[in-house]
Amino acid sequence: MKVLIVAPSWIGDTVLAQPLFRRLHERTPGLQLDALAPRWVAPVLERMPEIAQVVDSPFAHGELSLKARHHLARRLAVAGYQRAYVLPNSLKSALVPFFAGIPERIGFVGEKRYGLINQRHTLDKTLLPQMAERFAQLAEAPAAPLPRPLPSPRLTSSSEQGATTLAELALELPEKLAVFCPGAEYGPAKRWPARHFATLNDALSARGYTVWLVGSAKDQPIAAEITRLAQAASAPRNLCGRTSLRQAIDLLAAASFVVCNDSGLMHVAAALGRPLIAVYGSSSPGFTPPLSERAQVISLELECSPCFKRECPLGHLDCLNKLPPQRVLDACLSRSTG
Repeated sequence: MKVLIVAPSWIGDTVLAQPLFRRLHERTPGLQLDALAPRWVAPVLERMPEIAQVVDSPFAHGELSLKARHHLARRLAVAGYQRAYVLPNSLKSALVPFFAGIPERIGFVGEKRYGLINQRHTLDKTLLPQMAERFAQLAEAPAAPLPRPLPSPRLTSSSEQGATTLAELALELPEKLAVFCPGAEYGPAKRWPARHFATLNDALSARGYTVWLVGSAKDQPIAAEITRLAQAASAPRNLCGRTSLRQAIDLLAAASFVVCNDSGLMHVAAALGRPLIAVYGSSSPGFTPPLSERAQVISLELECSPCFKRECPLGHLDCLNKLPPQRVLDACLSRSTG
């Protein structure tokens, strides 16, 4: 059986799709599971043992590119896939499997994808409150109950891969390492303030920890602000924008613990099995929680949250501004392996 996954375009969503992949392998011995994915999420899929190969999806967010999709579909048709699982709900995400003539095309109805999807699921948000559950439901027949509990996501990072990454970045692994992921692609209403990260950095440094800041180039401004606000003698190492996602995975795997906003790297850290403190503001841990027993979610649970907004609609961002560094520090020290 050869199956194609049309993967999500977000790092965190891709991690949360892994329980589906594990279920598919459990039910079909000898399954070859390939993933069609944007290159910015491919490193996550490459660290999943369930995925045989990743096929590059060259399309930008929102880009239709019908001619290019036809060309890609012709190439995939030769591979002889018997089934496709289309995880995004957009119409355009279902085009390539349809153009490739893959016989079974499975997904949620989404943007009125009748015909493009021929094994259609209808989403009941009450029965499937979590994103990981919605992906895993696709392994079942439409309307069939979802077996629980779900298998947890698990990414790999070998000692050899970790050593290679450290050498590439000219880093030495400290005895006690805390990794902060201070960014959040969605917007500022998901970012714990830089001054709180700086206070936490200083408290951990006083206890013998080295702190590394990990994230994308878009996280450089908040990382620079954390570095500026931290005590000069204990300033963190700012690696935001200086690593590939592959390298970031290995750095997270080496951490004594990780402190993250609700972000893609939060889900990566959870799937690596690292002790994790996840700070939530405008979003809800009920929908996209870190799926790990070693994760602790911290939220003030104010009446105005979760609002799911990119920026605070009330202008005060109390859900994050009023979440004290001491509370996060206590969680770090209780979960540390260092």
